Amino acid sequence: MKSFTIPLAPRANKLVEKSSEIKSWVRQLVVLPEDTPVSVVELACRDDGCPDIETVIGILEAGKPIRTIRVHMAMAEMTYEAIADVVRGNSGHPPSD
Repeated sequence: MKSFTIPLAPRANKLVEKSSEIKSWVRQLVVLPEDTPVSVVELACRDDGCPDIETVIGILEAGKPIRTIRVHMAMAEMTYEAIADVVRGNSGHPPSD
């Protein structure tokens, strides 16, 4: 049986799922406890030579400055490997502290 959808109702946001997936990847790569807050936002990039959209990941560990990871791609295009490259410093845009 097909489920009924309301045509004018807002559609499920796929970026919410992707954000959760990215947070999980970051916790694995940086070796963070589950209770460490991780934020993921997609922003317009204004730096010369970068794409129009970048994904910014904030790691909020208690008693430490916020760590920021910038990946120069849209959140929907994000892969585990792209984050791993930035975390390991293998891209032109390493994480900033």
